[in-house]
Amino acid sequence: MNFKKKIFKFTISQKILAFIGYLYILLVGYTSNIQIKNSDLPEKMWIKKQPFILAFWHSQLMMIGYVWKSKTILNMLASSHSDGRFGSYIGSYFNLKNVEIKSDNKSSSLRKVFKILDEGNYIGITPDGPRGPNRKVSEGIIKIAIHSQVPIIPLGFASNKNLKLKSWDSFLITYPFSKCKFVWGDPILMPSSTKEDELAKYKNLLEEKINVCMNLAEKNLDA
Repeated sequence: MNFKKKIFKFTISQKILAFIGYLYILLVGYTSNIQIKNSDLPEKMWIKKQPFILAFWHSQLMMIGYVWKSKTILNMLASSHSDGRFGSYIGSYFNLKNVEIKSDNKSSSLRKVFKILDEGNYIGITPDGPRGPNRKVSEGIIKIAIHSQVPIIPLGFASNKNLKLKSWDSFLITYPFSKCKFVWGDPILMPSSTKEDELAKYKNLLEEKINVCMNLAEKNLDA
């Protein structure tokens, strides 16, 4: 383990870096022109207090706090390792709360997820996270949607001034003074009768819907 990774493991280091990250995101948000398209779709569900699962690619995490306009917390599913904890420190400034998913005890973790949805709250999932492959939906989000009978709402984000990190997900760092756009997609309800051999079909469907939102955000960025 190199020196940078060792430093990042310490809680105090993560909290300091998270606060710096929060200030940077504030700067980006304050100086940028941020548009949100189709916001009526989640607003109807927020007003009726209907739960849904927000789905977007892991690379889009940085600015997600600016699209969440509900006073209700967005519970973000995250891994229990250090990257997940770092994300939770930043998210806490933006009405986001991490729900740890432990790979060695997924049953217990999923019970927490279903409880959140049963109580009428909201879950955010990056279906290609935490380790990829990039922009490929895993089965987890599909199974949660089927068993909870809560719809998934896809989301896309784009900015015209940014840096893509050389990470597995090409994580997007948006620069200040950017034009940014979020695009919400239509809710998707997975049939409760879905069989195991049909999961791939719905994985592909969700990938397509998220990518449609992404493309709309990128193509209409200057509109």
